[in-house]
Amino acid sequence: MFIDSVKLKCIAGNGGNGIVAWRREKYIPKGGPNGGNGSPGGSVYLESDDQVFSLDKYRNTAHLKAQNGGVGGGNNRQGKAGQDLIIKVPCGTLVKNAETKEVLYDFLKPGEKFLISSGGKGGKGNTFFKTPTHQAPNKCTPGKHGETLTIELELKLIADVGFIGMPNAGKSTLLSKMANIPIKTGAYPFTTLKPNLSYLQFDDYSRIYIADIPGIIKDAHQNKGLGLSFLRHIERTSTLIYLVDTSGIDGRDPLTDFLTLHKELEAYSLDLIKKPFLVVLNKIDSEDAQKHLKTFYKDYPFDQKNLFEVSALKGKGVPEFTTALKAVVQKDGKKF
Repeated sequence: MFIDSVKLKCIAGNGGNGIVAWRREKYIPKGGPNGGNGSPGGSVYLESDDQVFSLDKYRNTAHLKAQNGGVGGGNNRQGKAGQDLIIKVPCGTLVKNAETKEVLYDFLKPGEKFLISSGGKGGKGNTFFKTPTHQAPNKCTPGKHGETLTIELELKLIADVGFIGMPNAGKSTLLSKMANIPIKTGAYPFTTLKPNLSYLQFDDYSRIYIADIPGIIKDAHQNKGLGLSFLRHIERTSTLIYLVDTSGIDGRDPLTDFLTLHKELEAYSLDLIKKPFLVVLNKIDSEDAQKHLKTFYKDYPFDQKNLFEVSALKGKGVPEFTTALKAVVQKDGKKF
């Protein structure tokens, strides 16, 4: 299960109550007050963890509560402090106020910590109110309630490259060839039902992180197919890869597929189409590929230097494309 959006009600612990108590010991006729203070309740924190990859742990969770503070005791004993609740989230998690939609925090690196709800302060015992002129106070105060806040967590994968394509265009096959990792592939649409995140490591030990999102269809920005719920995962990428099927299967036209993908990204966010991009013309080993390639090159509206012909299934053209991808992503000597 891959969950990338949840709503949580975060409840901090209540502070413990102070108490009224008296010192009663033999031979001490004027023992006086000795009621201890209550302790503060635990707070609720979010913390990013690079070993957490989705929000599925919280998919069936309505609310999360920190521990209450302990009640004060006799002999001026303070209650036990409530334990903080630390919620582990993946890097790339955006935190929003569920009511106002205000962005509260954006986790970009592992180990970042953010306070969501503060625990309530502990109450005071009657010892606290003792003064030179008031030696026997008979009052105490209750602990304060902890803060409560309902938040929305939205995960946006942090990657250098985003793979985009129509269903069954071969994105997962190409990624598995490039990264040499096992990814589910199949000769039917929507074999990818959740984003895949992987990386390429080169001889100089630099890395490129790649996000492969499920196939996009026409009107994906209007919540058709699987596209809308996963388009957010390419918002943080620096480079986009359009993967186009050149086989013309089911009467599809490769150029029309590319233009459809481009329009869907534009409809979702203008920032996406401003990113640098490369176009991979896949399945060039198919029977009608050369015919479709000729038409594609003729009417392609952008720089043809960004076009790469490959056969992901047979590995043809993959090394050349990988080298070009590294040059684009790691331009100006930047290492990812």
